[in-house]
Amino acid sequence: MKQSKLIVMSLCILFSGSVFALRCGQSLVDIGSYREDVVEKCGEPDSIDTHIEIRGVTNRLGGRTRADPGTSINFGQQYYSEIEVVVDEWIYNFGPRKFQKLLRFENGRLTEIKDLGKGHYH
Repeated sequence: MKQSKLIVMSLCILFSGSVFALRCGQSLVDIGSYREDVVEKCGEPDSIDTHIEIRGVTNRLGGRTRADPGTSINFGQQYYSEIEVVVDEWIYNFGPRKFQKLLRFENGRLTEIKDLGKGHYH
């Protein structure tokens, strides 16, 4: 019994790397891939939505933090800035027997792969 649990756990760990990946034919597209690589492996998407999101970023310059019990003192400067992130959301329709896929790119890199409903005939 213990040995079978160990085998199942080992298999889960072995195959967990492809959980956040998309198979296109014989190719695999992973999180972190560039848009150009995805098009090369999967072809053109069925739809594309592009927009810009503004994100706030806090940076610390020359800072040191001393954490005593109950206190935290910052000896540096912090500043807040906003950056623009170009977001592309692509939808691939692989037909009625497979789920459609939503691929989200931020500044040209794949950040998310999400299952949508069943696909449909083109």
